[in-house]
Amino acid sequence: MSTPTPLSRIAYSSGYSTDVDKIREQEYPHLATTTYLDHAGTTLYAKSMIDAFSQDMMSGLFGNPHSMSLSSQLSTTRIDDLRLRVLRFFNADPDEFDLVFVANATAAIKLIADTFRDTDHRGFWYGYHVDAHTSLIGVRELADLNHQCFMSDADVDKWIPEIPSNPTKAPRLFAFPGQSNMNGRRLPLRWCKEIRAAANGGNVYTLLDAASMVSTSALDINAVSPDFTALSFYKIFGFPDLGALIVKKSATHLFERRRFFGGGTVEMVLASGGQWHAKKESSLHARLEDGTLPFHSIIALDSAISTHEKLYGSMENISFHTAFLARLLYDRLSALKHWNETQVCQIYHGSSVYGNPKSQGPIIAFNLRNSQGQWVPKSEVEKLASVQNIQMRTGTVCNPGGAACSLGWTSSEIRNAYSKGLRCGNGNDFINGRPTGVCRVSLGAMTNMTDIETLANLVEEFYVEKTPPILALDPPLEEDDVVNRHFYIESLSVFPIKSCGAFKIPENKRWEVKREGLAWDREWCLIHQGTGAALNQKRYPRMALIRPSIDLERGVLRISYGTSTEQVTLEISLGWEETSLISTSLCQNSGNRRATMVCGDQISLHAYASPVVSAFFSDFLGVPCTLARFPSQSATRFSRPPRLSGVWKSKFRKLLMPGSFPPDLPPPVVEQNRQQGKPLTLSNEMPILVVSRSSVNRLNETIKASSKQGPGAAKAVAADVFRGNIVVAERLARVGDAEQPYAEDHWSGLRIGPDELRIDVLEGCQRCQMVSIDQFTGLRRSEPFSTLAKTRNIDGKVQFGRYAALSRAEVDRLEFEPLDRRTVMVGDVVTPTFM
Repeated sequence: MSTPTPLSRIAYSSGYSTDVDKIREQEYPHLATTTYLDHAGTTLYAKSMIDAFSQDMMSGLFGNPHSMSLSSQLSTTRIDDLRLRVLRFFNADPDEFDLVFVANATAAIKLIADTFRDTDHRGFWYGYHVDAHTSLIGVRELADLNHQCFMSDADVDKWIPEIPSNPTKAPRLFAFPGQSNMNGRRLPLRWCKEIRAAANGGNVYTLLDAASMVSTSALDINAVSPDFTALSFYKIFGFPDLGALIVKKSATHLFERRRFFGGGTVEMVLASGGQWHAKKESSLHARLEDGTLPFHSIIALDSAISTHEKLYGSMENISFHTAFLARLLYDRLSALKHWNETQVCQIYHGSSVYGNPKSQGPIIAFNLRNSQGQWVPKSEVEKLASVQNIQMRTGTVCNPGGAACSLGWTSSEIRNAYSKGLRCGNGNDFINGRPTGVCRVSLGAMTNMTDIETLANLVEEFYVEKTPPILALDPPLEEDDVVNRHFYIESLSVFPIKSCGAFKIPENKRWEVKREGLAWDREWCLIHQGTGAALNQKRYPRMALIRPSIDLERGVLRISYGTSTEQVTLEISLGWEETSLISTSLCQNSGNRRATMVCGDQISLHAYASPVVSAFFSDFLGVPCTLARFPSQSATRFSRPPRLSGVWKSKFRKLLMPGSFPPDLPPPVVEQNRQQGKPLTLSNEMPILVVSRSSVNRLNETIKASSKQGPGAAKAVAADVFRGNIVVAERLARVGDAEQPYAEDHWSGLRIGPDELRIDVLEGCQRCQMVSIDQFTGLRRSEPFSTLAKTRNIDGKVQFGRYAALSRAEVDRLEFEPLDRRTVMVGDVVTPTFM
């Protein structure tokens, strides 16, 4: 292992225009309340850069460059000037290199792939390093002369001397990242010159993916001399969203056979009478920049580069600043140990050394372990970071090869896991006991010491076990104690529209419990009109302020938002075909039935087509959406129930609560149901959620005890934040008796009400950031999730409350007993059964 370059405290913001904290205060006001650690995704733009760009836009009239007007020529002039300025930024001699503006680094890579595909009728050979970004790996699909993945630097070093012994007239392309976007390891840039020397004029070329590296490091194109360099400017400056392909002019001939051409790249073209066109010969970029360039974005580069240089001086300054901080964070995380000296953080960085900017960039990829050596789920770490307002990334971070090597996966394991449901971004955290991804933090020019301390403190506070873990969270209750304890239903709630506010069931109203849960619970949802995806409070917290209520007397779903004096209301019929009380028509044709993803399940929904309905929700949330309803898979759900005789009709109306499914129809099911055999509507995971009042009280005591005193002290949370269907409280038998918080952990079932309706208590409810959204204001806060992460971390997952469902025995008797027996009401006695 090499020795790190000495970095003293002077490297911290050395060469900057002023101290980095002052730069943040003046230029990055959006960082005042958050910790941003995802600079490998994109860094942040400075306020003065946006101001300068705005002034630039208002000081001139910029027309489409494909014209001879004065406004068009002004755009052309600025583009030409900026092309040269960017080349100089990367120290690329304009006599030897040309720059092609593209959408992003991936677009640059695709342009090269398409070019090599067209260059030779035999195709091309392609080699790439295992640390490549997904976009580099994708090139192999066009390589008709085979491809090779080099599994290590040593494999590349071994291959280079073999190049002369395998001559071929067909082109060969070798691609590698300047820096791994997963762990920040910087790869040998010497390969570009070594490959050219080994090829000795042969048909072997290099493609350098510099996108990750140039975000915090200088790139000397003249010195490295790649044939092709792909990069994205937003990773350097934060804005504009633009990329570039820098091409060594000696490789220009490869583009001669490129088949596609777009507007502005040809001198003349015949639309008919022959397949002929004349390409532009003035420059390579003139032949490759298809269509109208994003000229406003290119002009923005002027302000971006100027502001960047004014604030930070040079990329070398940024490189040393971020290297210093990366070493500091690495040392802090590496030093963390549990009570039994077990390492907390597993950091993936290979043989590179933090603090040495030549071999390691400011990216740290890690996973966490508990004191027993078990992995902490990455999704839980991300949830907690989000609640604490820390922006980071988890997963394979678009680096499948680096992730597989670091985490020890084999190809067969990955494919097998895919067949079992593993997808990028879903909640599956492990493959055969190993993590499916990493937690990645990446630093940028404006990262400061506080950011480092915030992340390190998060890991230390929530994941370092300072004492041996307690085997049981709470002792199980004795059976005799059940007699003395009087449990009852404190409140009942349904959520007619998923992720919107609760409808509190009146205290004197008995409410039906179906196999799908409480009647009318999550029968509707809001879907994005563009994507069809179901909206949720995690992304749109204002959904909590949309208040649905069920009016059984009038047969309508009443939806409102706003204040009590200025309330906006919409009414929707509870029936599928009753139109007299409907504010809009429900489109029932097959063209309006669409699939959407709800909690990982694909569900067919029927959307309301009326613009009145969509405007009601879209205007309030500020997102184009509409209401949708969940039907059963049977099309008969949309037909009226069969006509019954007078006697049976009256009995049917008496016994069948609206919202329950007619006996002749099958229950609704999702198309991919994780809980086989448990019919769901739009409920999360399970039909019913049970929350204990005593547990909420204990949680609030803990929040108050651990909170700092003063104006910023954490406040107690209402039971409503847990969005339970049934809140169970206990009435103590004697004065002085203590409540039993988390007794529900030991429940196997409940008998409720005078008819002792049987409910099976299932697994614990895994919690997400949504519990930290105040259900009365729609505002985010850190509690109660932060305290739950410390006190209710069970098997690596934060749990609070219990899922439940109508017992199997009750379901089996659905056809033989009166429907009104399966009801619950506020005040009903609850008798738990224990595991």
